[in-house]
Amino acid sequence: MTTAPASEHRRAPETERGALIAELATVRAALITTPRGLSDAQAAERPTVSALCPGGLIKHVASMEQGWMRFAVEGTAAMKYDLPEGVTWADIEAGTAREIPQWMIDHENGFRVLPGEGLAGIIAGYEDVAARTEEIIASVPDLSATYAAPEAPWEEGGSRLSVRGVILHVISETAQHAGHADILREAIDGRTAT
Repeated sequence: MTTAPASEHRRAPETERGALIAELATVRAALITTPRGLSDAQAAERPTVSALCPGGLIKHVASMEQGWMRFAVEGTAAMKYDLPEGVTWADIEAGTAREIPQWMIDHENGFRVLPGEGLAGIIAGYEDVAARTEEIIASVPDLSATYAAPEAPWEEGGSRLSVRGVILHVISETAQHAGHADILREAIDGRTAT
């Protein structure tokens, strides 16, 4: 993963793909710099009223980036949110579903540091995802290619997403979570990434 100084990322890249990769590297660096110096126990702390912890944020961002890059390469089929037979999205949202799909359990665990996980391993996993993402951005045939949005309540029905739009979404979400990480870090020990 590219973690060059911010001043290097501000140089104008020669291509659109280079600009996307550079911006993603900048927001990634902000996210992984924030928990630097925390112990594994501190990286698992939830110091605010939310369920977020520094290590879990990095896991979540890595997982979502990986999913969206699969979407960029494979299209809609790469992001299926199947529900058990007889369960509806309304049941899930109301908390009345008799069975929770495994992908939802995995998604929730993506916000937590689980037993046996450490911050260094979480960051290394994110760096692997980042390297693959940079390969995809550099090589995907058409940034303008569009696919139907995955079927889920958080996606507008019938909408289409371009590969470019998905990459911009990943950049935006990473930046937003870097800000969350700063808040969490400050609540843990009074420090921030800045």
